[in-house]
Amino acid sequence: MLGTRPAQEHPDRPYPGFKLAHALVAAEDGRAGFAGLSIGAQRVYGTTAEASCVWSRRHAPPRRRCSCGFYCLHSLAEARALSCATANRAAVLLEVVASGRFVRYERGLRYSHQRVRAVRVGPCECGGPATGLADAGHGLVGWRCLMPRCAACAAHRHLVTFGSFARRLGGLVPVIPDEGAASWPGPVTGASARPGPVTGAPARPSPVTGAPARPGVSGAGSPADAEAVAALGAEIALVHARLDLLQAQLSRLEGGPPGGM
Repeated sequence: MLGTRPAQEHPDRPYPGFKLAHALVAAEDGRAGFAGLSIGAQRVYGTTAEASCVWSRRHAPPRRRCSCGFYCLHSLAEARALSCATANRAAVLLEVVASGRFVRYERGLRYSHQRVRAVRVGPCECGGPATGLADAGHGLVGWRCLMPRCAACAAHRHLVTFGSFARRLGGLVPVIPDEGAASWPGPVTGASARPGPVTGAPARPSPVTGAPARPGVSGAGSPADAEAVAALGAEIALVHARLDLLQAQLSRLEGGPPGGM
């Protein structure tokens, strides 16, 4: 998302905004940090940070013909909507203050200096309210990625409480549940409620194990699943190829390799 104005601007005051990020803890000393969701996903930053271009050190972010810099949205509602995407379900929502150089775009800012003033944690993937952050099963070298979890879903995983994560950030930034975030809807009530499945009928046996199959859940590893994964892989490869072509074109225009966080 490139800026729509021809040059950088220098604000006379900091601007508030909202963004998504992955919550991280260091494997060695347990301190906390954040990482971006796309181009800046390999760089860890703290509660205050200066943007750096992942493509070239020869210019200061943000640059108009590059994608470098921190990004934020003006609207909390848009940030919450973005968190519903499958790829963003493990992310937390940051309230930030943007300052320094910036470029406007239609939904927010791309800017050089950032201060995190609050961390909002959405619901657990089961739909219930999260009580902490647990290992998401992936991460960066030296850092473990965390995701919102309730106590039941965390099971035997270590659950980092909101207070503990705030202390790992330095104790200056509150970490709170995002009570306005989208969660699983409750049961439909009233006259317009649709009838549920018949509970008295015996469950159909699973085609693989013979165990009763849960209603509405198809068997994993079906041909349809395999075809969907193959199609998704092809689309990702195509996107990467187009990105490589775009970066090469930008490199020729600017005389060097073209970087957001």
